[in-house]
Amino acid sequence: MLDLYEKTTFGCSKLITELYSTSFTLGIKTLDKKFHEPIFGIYGFVRYADEIVDTFHGFDKKTLLDRYKEETYLAIEEGISLNPVLHSFQKVVRKYKIEHDLIEAFLHSMEMDLYNIAYDDAGYNEYIYGSAEVVGLMCLRVFCEGNSELYDKLKADARSLGAAFQKVNFLRDLKSDFSDRGRVYFPGVDFDNFDISAKAKIEDDIQQDFDNAYRGIMGLPEGARKGVYLAYVYYLKLFGRIKQTAASRIQHERIRVPDRIKFALLAKTLVQSRLNVL
Repeated sequence: MLDLYEKTTFGCSKLITELYSTSFTLGIKTLDKKFHEPIFGIYGFVRYADEIVDTFHGFDKKTLLDRYKEETYLAIEEGISLNPVLHSFQKVVRKYKIEHDLIEAFLHSMEMDLYNIAYDDAGYNEYIYGSAEVVGLMCLRVFCEGNSELYDKLKADARSLGAAFQKVNFLRDLKSDFSDRGRVYFPGVDFDNFDISAKAKIEDDIQQDFDNAYRGIMGLPEGARKGVYLAYVYYLKLFGRIKQTAASRIQHERIRVPDRIKFALLAKTLVQSRLNVL
């Protein structure tokens, strides 16, 4: 009956992904079926950690995060957890030999959100690495299925993809991060004086990350390439909309990509895959 329990735990992580992110759900479902559960498991874990620091207002977030961290490592050590999200995640960690330092870096970045409301260059890079780049590396461990040579080859580009996604999120959520949480992630950026020059500098940095990421996506195993590419083109579309939006508007509005365009991107990606042009 353990198989049934584990099926329900991965089902919980899948449900979390579906409710929180249409774009990532589409990307995951476009992967080879063998990758669905492990990537859902990773997403559920990182999403709930993020919820602790971003959403659980009125609760002792530090205590909750510390408990989540403790229970994460206990689940990995014992190979079981009554927390379905942590149980599915530990299964992925143990099967694909995901390094503990990646998990530690991620949880450290979540803890940084409890205290930091502005970042210098060093803090910004540290936060980006822990909150996003290591998530890309966790997924890469899954996609490479034990092929360490391929992992090492694609590692830098996987980090670039995670960084691009996170930086686009920062631009998209500039208003809510500042208004609801008092945070400005970009070093040296004054929210009240966010102008076209500051925006253009950030966009140039993001474009470089996207360029590096594309190279890595093309080197992924076939069963992973299509799904990761779909997430890439969705974020590239979102980035394009942000670039076309005035800095003053970004300060007051969250830019998004309508679902109809997301599904159009999915259809185009499927056609490209069938034509072997990915």
